Amino acid sequence: MTVLLVVALIAVAVAGTVVALTHDPERQAVTLSVFGLLLGTVFVLAAAPDVALSQIAVGTALVPLLVLLTVRTVRRRSGRPERTDAPERSDRPAR
Repeated sequence: MTVLLVVALIAVAVAGTVVALTHDPERQAVTLSVFGLLLGTVFVLAAAPDVALSQIAVGTALVPLLVLLTVRTVRRRSGRPERTDAPERSDRPAR
C-alpha cells in the first residue's frame, strides 16, 4: 500500500469514530458527510473511480440530507422547537 492510501485509511477510521461518538443528529449528519468524502477518496486511491463517484454522490450528499430532513420532520411532529444555538432559558434560578 502506498503511504497516501494508509493516511487516507487512518483518516477514514478517525472520521468513523467521530461519527459514532457524535450525539447530536444534525452534527452527526455533517460528520457523516465528511466521512463519505474521505471514503470516496480511499476508493479513488484504490483505483475504483466508479465506486468513488457513487460513494460521493450517495454517502456525501444524499444520506446526510435525508438524515437532516428526517430529524427536522420528527422534531416538528413531536412539538419540540427547532434547535437553536442560543442556550435554553429556565424558570428556575441558577445555582
